[in-house]
Amino acid sequence: MKRRLVALGVTACMAVSLAACGGSSSSETTAAAAAETTAAAADTAGETAGETAETEGAAEFTTVNAGKLTVATSPDFAPYEFYSISADGTPELAGFDIWLAQYIADDLGLELEMVTVDFDGVLSELQTKSVDLGMAGLSPDPKREAIMDFTDIYYKGGQSLVTVKGKEDLYKSFEDVNQPSVTVGAQTGSIQLDLANKNTPDADIISLPKVTDIISELLGNKMDVAFIESDVAISYQRNYPELVIIMDVPYDTEGSAIGVSKGNDGLRAAVNGSIAKALEDGSMEQFVADANELASGEKYEGLLDANGAIQQ
Repeated sequence: MKRRLVALGVTACMAVSLAACGGSSSSETTAAAAAETTAAAADTAGETAGETAETEGAAEFTTVNAGKLTVATSPDFAPYEFYSISADGTPELAGFDIWLAQYIADDLGLELEMVTVDFDGVLSELQTKSVDLGMAGLSPDPKREAIMDFTDIYYKGGQSLVTVKGKEDLYKSFEDVNQPSVTVGAQTGSIQLDLANKNTPDADIISLPKVTDIISELLGNKMDVAFIESDVAISYQRNYPELVIIMDVPYDTEGSAIGVSKGNDGLRAAVNGSIAKALEDGSMEQFVADANELASGEKYEGLLDANGAIQQ
């Protein structure tokens, strides 16, 4: 199932300070950018999607929907992307990927439209060029370059091997885990699944579509260990203290990049410019800090139903 959510600057920033949200530092600049976007949309009414856009000092680029930046994400990967549950029980899309997407859209003078799918769906949306960007904690794996291009790294993380209390002494090394009797979990289509196949090929490797499913299997003692991105594992550990991070997993490219629709070099250059700004002005650091704090509270990870409600 695929859901589209049009995100506005104010609502998308939620826990993030207004100073950190968007590419401008004043209300006058933000208002001007909004006016320019509105005017551009009016001028292009009736024209087809995929028109050419241009930012000051940047090359021309196209977007799949005129005046919008369409971004696919998989909201089951806190603190990158997830649903924060508000005081009235409403799920609100959150996470540092989401806030960075809003920052980029604001910086480029575009309206942000989020498309929520499972992780495999993010890759498919990019491959079919149904979206402009994919933001789901993507690592710039060379094997994915056939279906997407990558931006510069915007966040450097790591990879971890995770189990539950009582099992940590059983699995101190890859040699301990690499046994046919050991069940190893990783998210379908992910770098973590590649790492499981590389480091523990003889184990009983199980791929599941959502990280939440993997955590449930670990907590229910139906799975022994799992390969999980480090900050995601730490986020889950705050809510489930019985989780134990056994060890760091070596990985050559410890960082996240944004997937860009293949061949859209102008957009990739423009997004790289926005990433550089977010890193330089401290916005990205703030996004990460706020996302980690928000992820420790009540949240939902997964897709909403057709009515935008949490699936029971």
